[in-house]
Amino acid sequence: MARCEEGYLCQVCGQEVEHLWESELYLRYVVGWVPPERLHQEPERHLRCSPALAQFIVHPDFPSVEVPPEFDKRHMDPQWVKQREELLTRGWLRLRQLAQRTDVPVTQYPLPEVLARWQDPLA
Repeated sequence: MARCEEGYLCQVCGQEVEHLWESELYLRYVVGWVPPERLHQEPERHLRCSPALAQFIVHPDFPSVEVPPEFDKRHMDPQWVKQREELLTRGWLRLRQLAQRTDVPVTQYPLPEVLARWQDPLA
């Protein structure tokens, strides 16, 4: 992945992931699924190219996605789906917020509870 000249390229479609709020990698980072030391090593994808994950973002500004039946959240435990929707929607909103700012270091992108957990793993 040539990140310096071309930006982050989507592993699925090969196109540049132009906006932070379109990034599946950064969404996984802000919700705590990718630790900071792995951020530069993980593959990038557009959220639209990751429908199994994107379906959990529930917001009027986020377009719905088509998901294969075997991965469709409607066939999953409703309580787990609700938790996943809350987390990933908050993460996506955080990315939207961060896209408006240039003064936030990457190490401060994650949600507050993720930062707290990473700073004190025993908590």
